[in-house]
Amino acid sequence: MATPRGRTKKKAPFDHSPDSLPLRSSGRQVKKKATETADEDEDGGSEKKYRKCEKAGCTAACPVCFASASESHKDGYDKYTTWKKIWTSNGKTEPSPKAFMADQQLPYWVQCTKPECRKWRQLTKEIQLTPQIARTYRCGMKPNTAVKPETSDHCSLPEDLRVSEVSNHWWYSMLILPPLLKDSVAAPLLSAYYPDCVGMSPSCTSTHRTASDASPGKLEHSKAVPCVLVPGMNRYFQPFYQPNECGKALCVRPDVMELDELYEFPEYSRDPTMYLALRNLILALWYTNCKEALTPQKCIPHIIVRGLVRIRCVQEVERILYFMTRKGLINTGVLTVGTDQHLLPKDYHNKSVIIIGAGPAGLAAARQLHNFGIKVTVLEAKDRIGGRVWDDKSFTGVTVGRGAQIVNGCINNPVALMCEQLGISMHKFGERCDLIQEGGRITDPTIDKRMDFHFNALLDVVSEWRKDKTQLQDVPLGEKIEEIYKAFINESGIQFSELEEEVLQFHLSNLEYACGSSLHQVSARSWDHNEFFAQFAGDHTLLTPGYSVILEKLAEGLDIRLRSPVKSIDYSGDEVQVTTTDGTECTAQKVLVTVPLALLQKGSLQFNPPLSDKKMKAINSLGAGIIEKIALQFPYRFWDSKVQGADFFGHVPPSASKRGLFAVFYDMDPQKQHSVLMSVIAGEAVAAVKSLEDKQVLQQCMATLRELFKEQEVPDPTKYFVTRWSTDPWIQMAYSFVKTGGSGEAYDILAEEIQGTIFFAGEATNRHFPQTVTGAYLSGVREASKIAAF
Repeated sequence: MATPRGRTKKKAPFDHSPDSLPLRSSGRQVKKKATETADEDEDGGSEKKYRKCEKAGCTAACPVCFASASESHKDGYDKYTTWKKIWTSNGKTEPSPKAFMADQQLPYWVQCTKPECRKWRQLTKEIQLTPQIARTYRCGMKPNTAVKPETSDHCSLPEDLRVSEVSNHWWYSMLILPPLLKDSVAAPLLSAYYPDCVGMSPSCTSTHRTASDASPGKLEHSKAVPCVLVPGMNRYFQPFYQPNECGKALCVRPDVMELDELYEFPEYSRDPTMYLALRNLILALWYTNCKEALTPQKCIPHIIVRGLVRIRCVQEVERILYFMTRKGLINTGVLTVGTDQHLLPKDYHNKSVIIIGAGPAGLAAARQLHNFGIKVTVLEAKDRIGGRVWDDKSFTGVTVGRGAQIVNGCINNPVALMCEQLGISMHKFGERCDLIQEGGRITDPTIDKRMDFHFNALLDVVSEWRKDKTQLQDVPLGEKIEEIYKAFINESGIQFSELEEEVLQFHLSNLEYACGSSLHQVSARSWDHNEFFAQFAGDHTLLTPGYSVILEKLAEGLDIRLRSPVKSIDYSGDEVQVTTTDGTECTAQKVLVTVPLALLQKGSLQFNPPLSDKKMKAINSLGAGIIEKIALQFPYRFWDSKVQGADFFGHVPPSASKRGLFAVFYDMDPQKQHSVLMSVIAGEAVAAVKSLEDKQVLQQCMATLRELFKEQEVPDPTKYFVTRWSTDPWIQMAYSFVKTGGSGEAYDILAEEIQGTIFFAGEATNRHFPQTVTGAYLSGVREASKIAAF
């Protein structure tokens, strides 16, 4: 509505919308009185003088009224005040007239879906944009009405000139208010946050917070908000931290940009709202359906925001999605894409990569790079893929992992993601673990609890001791624990019973299992270096079909050359030359090394130029830990009546010398139909059985079982195996640990690339998650991201 010339104007409650830069709408309103009309008539209809837009650089001279929301216009004013109440109850930002304009009054813009057109069109005010309209819109369509478009070619009409301005670099910086998405798919996951702090509109019902969450004090001072579970979404998918929550791996703060995001998108450092809105939307869409590749085309219909800023959001979502894909935050796992559906643009395709090793790290990297559109060749020394993942399927009805098979902490664990993609269920371990003494007696749980407390108290004292210690002052963990234990006994006067001492030895054997080594080799200062980083929370599970199901899917369609052990890597020229032991030469621009730490320590690969002293020192400051496994199948489940359905039971060692020898027995069939037990040999016990034949190890294991179930008959096994990882020429270890005098920093040094040409992955390069398949997998994804970026 224009203001008649020569009259005093009453300033309306609206100035400029966030999109007023291109919309050029002053949105001014006045009370129009009869006298004003008379004055206008008196002027004889002479040319009206309109107040120009105050926005710098704006050429618009004719203001347009988008709302009648002053007090003199009751309908508009009522609408504004109702909106203001809703905004105030849900949002944190000021419910200003400008915000009202952006949220309620600006028109929607939508793009024609005809490939040959793709022009942007402004919808009329009464049309509410929906994902369905965005997916199907064609020029000339009249959404939400029964009217069909005219037969003329609406696509031939020119695009609004304002659209081209949106792409200019200065456009975003001149927005008055950032865009807030309506009905974002992320809303159910972020109900504990102020919507406008995470890029969503507070006026939408989907972002209405419950009464218990509505108070700012509730958010700032309450205890951690429980995790939000969305119907239909895997319960292990929790991509966003909830307010006051911390210490959960692979979570992001929905209201804060991460450092690598700020580095990639510095233009959002002043106001990250648009970035957060789109990033949170992308993550929510991915975890809603992780079985298909997420593309910009799938995201765009869910970007519902008024004004020309929607065009900018659509342009930006592509950049953000490619960044998140490259970083392995989305479009990862066992996802496979066709050759014409690469996940990254052609700019990334002009690379060739050789990956040495087809274990979890090598296969993860190969799958990512292949999906990016990069040429990949995998060279594997053994006659199978998997590395330290090797499933034995010869047991009746049960798969038993000779290597890894347990998933420690499933929330946000990429293994859980891949199981979801494959439709695999994981068996959650129960917490009950009876400790059975030789002789058959089940240990009183109060004794176990008491000694578990003392065991953890010993480790707490170690933590206090190491606070002011340098690497040069480091000592073996086993030695420090013994010293603290003796001091405690002397100072407290407490005398533990023989059984209590044995139970303590059981807990120490579990620690050796976790470290993969005798405690006399492990650093007291850095034995749990990764605990300072957020770890995977939630259930511990048994991957009943075995990890090989996942690895086989990762390997599908890749160029993997088995029986191709690598002898040397020459990166002195323009391209890297890799030579296998049979003399075959391969060249590529980049090489990713994923061989076990033990092979790097023994110089199995020759590098030219040689690895730096710094890297070699890091390699040798880590230990190549060893554990071995034994699995046995029986004619029937003789243990059922005693352990009463528990997933595992413990063996209390009769002396420290037998610590680590079959400490825990796992029931490998959660359905309790088949009769397979698996146990682990760890610590000093590994060396004790190394020289024994498999049959002798079996005899020791059976002697142990017959002691634990002395009151009944224990049948001979019908089948069994004993692993020999320490003697496997291309493995020679189980997983890494920090040796005495070492540091967790060695993992980072080992992970450093050389000249942007030679890269390293594997569990011993993952400081946050070493010793696990998850850590190895994530290291492969990490290196794929780095290789793609170089």
